Amino acid sequence: MPLNIPETDTPRIVIVGGGFAGLALIRALRRTPYQLVLIDKHNYHMFKPLLYQVASSALNVGDIAFPFRKMFQGWKNLYFRMAYIEGVDPVGQRLSTTLGNIRYDMLVLATGCVPNFFGIETIQRNALAMSNITDALNIRNRVLRNFEIAVTAASEAERISRLNVVIVGAGASGVEIAGALSEMRRYVMPRDYPRLDISHMHIYLIEGQSRVLPAMTPRTSEQALEVLHRKGIQVMLNRKVVDWKESHVVFEDGETIPTYNLIWTSGIKCSSIPGLERAAGRRGARLQVDAFNRVEGFDRLFAIGDVALMHADPAFPNGHPQLARVAISQGQLLARNLRTLLQNVPQPKASAAIDNASAATQPTETPSLTRFRYHNYGVLATVGRNRAFFEWKKIQFGGFFAWMTWSLVHIMFLLGIQGKLKVFWGWVWNYFGHDLPIRLMIGSYERQRREDGNEGA
Repeated sequence: MPLNIPETDTPRIVIVGGGFAGLALIRALRRTPYQLVLIDKHNYHMFKPLLYQVASSALNVGDIAFPFRKMFQGWKNLYFRMAYIEGVDPVGQRLSTTLGNIRYDMLVLATGCVPNFFGIETIQRNALAMSNITDALNIRNRVLRNFEIAVTAASEAERISRLNVVIVGAGASGVEIAGALSEMRRYVMPRDYPRLDISHMHIYLIEGQSRVLPAMTPRTSEQALEVLHRKGIQVMLNRKVVDWKESHVVFEDGETIPTYNLIWTSGIKCSSIPGLERAAGRRGARLQVDAFNRVEGFDRLFAIGDVALMHADPAFPNGHPQLARVAISQGQLLARNLRTLLQNVPQPKASAAIDNASAATQPTETPSLTRFRYHNYGVLATVGRNRAFFEWKKIQFGGFFAWMTWSLVHIMFLLGIQGKLKVFWGWVWNYFGHDLPIRLMIGSYERQRREDGNEGA
């Protein structure tokens, strides 16, 4: 099946992935004469930092997802195709997708990462990850469904296992979803389920390291831990989950916790891309790039965002943190560098064959390119209602003011005035009404029946 994209003499830049990095690149190239092709497995851009609020019934899917075709209405030089990539041929400068092959002059990979289950098959089959819209809806459906089953549970043990929530990974995502679920337990469940003993619902936050929010300072970690304890979240540090068996989470020492609600936020990795195996590093299979985000060993192939591992930045010798701000900065700078490259590098005709394989794969020195240097804009994490933490260089603070800062930053980065207003109004309603309006179970009834029959976590 052809991608149905016209062949011209105009340089073609193919971007794989419309997340923060890919979208920043495309926006920066809007007024250029190049042909832009965006390929993504979804037809929307997702605002991932608020994914946990969809999972905890605070926001609707449409509040954080923005259709590509609506965003790019009126763009003359951009083509969007919804497809999966199957491989890259750097020598022939071709990208293979589920829709067919496409030639490129410059290829930019901004594919992001996927959950890392560390090879534990039972966890991968039964745990609920939180990396995309489908994951968030699955968490919402599973938790709400188990609440309903707990109302009519035949035994106390069954009721407890349906109400317990185990979250593995105490990074920002794990802490945020734990805080959100604690708010649901406190404000929503007593009203929705007045005959259910909410004291049977326990929220466990499991971390393999010695502190929560390990990417932040020890002082912030200690403060966050205190907030989590005050919210009734049971934090278990230096613990490793190794299995899920018979509706029980199993730890390395043999201890178990009964639960049908296992949420996995412990680590990410990058999917391997056929044709680029030699460029994949050991740390999460991220693609190793130089100071210009050029994939090492290739001249016209770039990687930005979570998938890129750069050692050339002196401030981050082990690679940059996988944050939205890093991805946006890399996308914006790469747009400038691509304009420089395409102005100075001769372009092959659309129908021309590449006779010299080494010319297509070996990087060339381009002194006029700008090296990427990440400027730290601070790190934010929220722990439920009124509580967040902010760090920027030596500035550190937490509490209500940090929570307001967190809210303003996220509103600012949302796309479109309509999206900002919808999320802002939703937060105001939730804050003053102590309510979560999106308590809907949406999905396959047959799948729910299979999960209720102990075939899922």
